[in-house]
Amino acid sequence: MKSKPRLRVNVGTRNPVKVAAVEAVFTRAFGPELEVEARAVAVESGVPAEPFGEEIARGALQRARQALQEADYGVGIEAGLVWNEVLQTYFDVQFCVIIDRSGRVTAGHGPGFVYPPMVLAEVKRGRAVGEVMAELTGIPEIGRREGSVGYLSKGLITRRELTEQAVLAALIPRLRPELYEHEGGQEPD
Repeated sequence: MKSKPRLRVNVGTRNPVKVAAVEAVFTRAFGPELEVEARAVAVESGVPAEPFGEEIARGALQRARQALQEADYGVGIEAGLVWNEVLQTYFDVQFCVIIDRSGRVTAGHGPGFVYPPMVLAEVKRGRAVGEVMAELTGIPEIGRREGSVGYLSKGLITRRELTEQAVLAALIPRLRPELYEHEGGQEPD
């Protein structure tokens, strides 16, 4: 039996939940033809531990750029808080940026959810969501497990599932390339 060609995907994180999410989505998308190998790569996001607004996409882009190295794809995932003026609250949203060796950039983000007011209050004081949620729940390193969303949703959605949605959103232009031929998305100079 002939082995499938390997697709090497570097993920700009040491978080095993994010790496597993990337591997699962890339395998679903490309697995029939390719053997997907996702690998964690320690990188710096260049944004604060708890990014807000545009810092989230900037962190994901920075992670993807640094992760690419000799892989076929570099993937950066960054979660943070986005303000919604209409609803007057912050939503936790994960952005995903994918860069290939040609420099093509695609991006997407997953669904957002709202933290309890006491968590947001602590984050506004400068603490990271993961730190506050670990303290609140008694679950150390909650972000490397089911995540805050897993706890808050009583397990109805896990951090991995939430991350998979962001990765899938970033892959969409790559799944239907004929429809995105002129969308831009090149690495800025």
